[in-house]
Amino acid sequence: MAEFQFEAEVIHWRGPSPFFFAPVPARCSDDIKRLSTFVSYGWGMIPIEARIGGVTFSTSLFPKNEAYLLPLKANVRQKLNLTAGDMISVEMTVQPARR
Repeated sequence: MAEFQFEAEVIHWRGPSPFFFAPVPARCSDDIKRLSTFVSYGWGMIPIEARIGGVTFSTSLFPKNEAYLLPLKANVRQKLNLTAGDMISVEMTVQPARR
């Protein structure tokens, strides 16, 4: 599947379900959107495997405003000591849909 590398600033979503995310840049989001019909498993969610600072994890991208957000699980943030405002380098591979 498709591989992407990018840098992003960690953001804290303060909505009804607070969470931390890394916004996926437009240059990657455009390519991911083209793949979405082949890999999305509902609500536009895109399964991926990501690596940040030597920590590898699986999750799904959230569609948001014509782009995507990479959710950063609590255990990933704790291992890497990440919080809002931190800059991170992400390596990410889009995975086949889980059906």
